Amino acid sequence: MAIDLVTRREWGARQPRGAYGRLGSTRGVKVHYTGGHVSPDIVGDHARCVALVRSIQNHHMDGNGWIDVGYSVLVCPHRKVFEGRGPNHLPAANGSGLNSGHYAVLGLVGSTGFTQPTDDVLHGILDAVEYLRDKGGAGDEIKGHRDGYSTDCPGGPLYAWVRRGAPRPGGGPTEPPEPHPSFPGRVLKYPPVMVGEDVRTWQRQMRRRGWDLDVDGLYGEASRDACRAFQREKGLSATGAVNRATWQATWEEPVT
Repeated sequence: MAIDLVTRREWGARQPRGAYGRLGSTRGVKVHYTGGHVSPDIVGDHARCVALVRSIQNHHMDGNGWIDVGYSVLVCPHRKVFEGRGPNHLPAANGSGLNSGHYAVLGLVGSTGFTQPTDDVLHGILDAVEYLRDKGGAGDEIKGHRDGYSTDCPGGPLYAWVRRGAPRPGGGPTEPPEPHPSFPGRVLKYPPVMVGEDVRTWQRQMRRRGWDLDVDGLYGEASRDACRAFQREKGLSATGAVNRATWQATWEEPVT
């Protein structure tokens, strides 16, 4: 696997203020953008990329109060992958309760200025994904920050690429996406022992099916009661817990 990795020492990273949480593996990665203005001049001046990465770390440490930059890796328009927290370390950028599920990969594009990711940005993100799979046990998922978290990140153009299956620029056909999200492997039940993205995913699909549920990521009493009613409707055991069979049934087309 080829990757142009810029180590923390090479880009002049500050030392973290504390110890990272450990990750043995994740379901995959979440793709991010800066959310602010990025000058188009960075495309022709790599020194600007280095300066932007440093400023992001400063903002996360001094503005957010985090122990370090929140991303696992950061990718610039020159197909260089900057080491952030790195593999096997818990990121901070995905949102509360969501960081253990995915590594966080930032593409240096913004909401204004440089907004359209170039081929080298996309190649760099995929280089980073392969690196995190090889070194950090990242799974197959490539999602946007907004998947399961209320945000515009990673912006329209980058998210559209993620939704297309994150293909290599100029590459051949990719594997078709799954017809629905895979069962997370952990049962959703009340009292909540499972919160965050997987709960929101299930709640959002239930709302599409007509159930009156808040998409809040908390498997509370309303979710349990809706689950029981749905299980009875589908002829499943009405436990109020979203197991594999219930999860699968949630994405089956309703009979008309």
